[in-house]
Amino acid sequence: IEWEKRSLQQFADYSIGDLAKRFDLIVLDHPWMGHAANKDVLVPLDQVMSASFLSGLSENSVGLSYQSYRMNHHQYAVPIDAATPVAAYRVDSLQRVNASVPETWDDVLNLARRGLVLFPAIAIDSLMNFYMLCCTLGEEPFHADDKVISHNVGRLALDALRELASYCSPEIFHSNPIAVYEKLAGDGEWAYCPFAYGYSNYAREGYGKHVVRFTDLVRVDGRKLISTLGGTGLAISTNSPHIDTAVRYVQYVSGEECQRTLYVENGGQPGHLAAWLDRRANQLTHDFFQDTLPAFERAYLRPRYDGYLVFQDQAGDFVRSYMKDGGDPEDVLFKLDELYLRSKGGKE
Repeated sequence: IEWEKRSLQQFADYSIGDLAKRFDLIVLDHPWMGHAANKDVLVPLDQVMSASFLSGLSENSVGLSYQSYRMNHHQYAVPIDAATPVAAYRVDSLQRVNASVPETWDDVLNLARRGLVLFPAIAIDSLMNFYMLCCTLGEEPFHADDKVISHNVGRLALDALRELASYCSPEIFHSNPIAVYEKLAGDGEWAYCPFAYGYSNYAREGYGKHVVRFTDLVRVDGRKLISTLGGTGLAISTNSPHIDTAVRYVQYVSGEECQRTLYVENGGQPGHLAAWLDRRANQLTHDFFQDTLPAFERAYLRPRYDGYLVFQDQAGDFVRSYMKDGGDPEDVLFKLDELYLRSKGGKE
């Protein structure tokens, strides 16, 4: 098995159809499922794997991770990695300013006013955070045929993100989660990140200059933030001449034994629940897994219709621009609605 790496941006953007022409195995994001199902580029794993093995993965899913790769009654990938935005902090930085870990949105704003908060606000993360605020305010995006979200809820979500961003350094608008954690684990004065896709390696001794601790998200109006599910699945190309071998490898990597031991011991963030509950895995990561698991159990599942990624690739620019420069929130929401309608044409 030889792996070829993609950048985080390429992971989000690069066509699965093109990858399937070149590779036997593909690590992918669940919003590709609609495209994969319609274009017949991935092997339905339920046709080549035992029902008992897949049932075991389903029963040990971290939140909706397993379900996210199911489309049109077929399982097109299995989770090998689980991710969703969670909160992160530096114990020593909070102690230095006599502050505690925030529990509410107001706590986050108060800490941000002191210059101690940062979070990722590049386009894709801004969009994921917009979904998060909408869900937490009581409405999941994309339930209507012609609107991403009701404009009342959309305005509240946009304004909440813009207010928080106004108290933070402008560098957040050029930072993805990794850049945020690099800063949090470094020599700066940063103390807290309210939401970013978690990376358990920053919670491990020796990975960064300082250990970053991870925890559940804060409450907004008494309700815990509902973040947007990420993670990765492992799929098999229909063009592969080695499907039997690929099946055995997928079963090995996604199975409990590898996920709980080799995978997590080498910096992985497993997609199998047994690893999240494993004592050794939590010892290695200052309880990253058990402390953030509640956020995964609430996480929102993004749309997966063929064409959604057209929306995702462009929509974050509108949200980020509003957070950064202000303007008319109604204009942002109308642009999102127009883009949503165009994306439903199913074009890649």
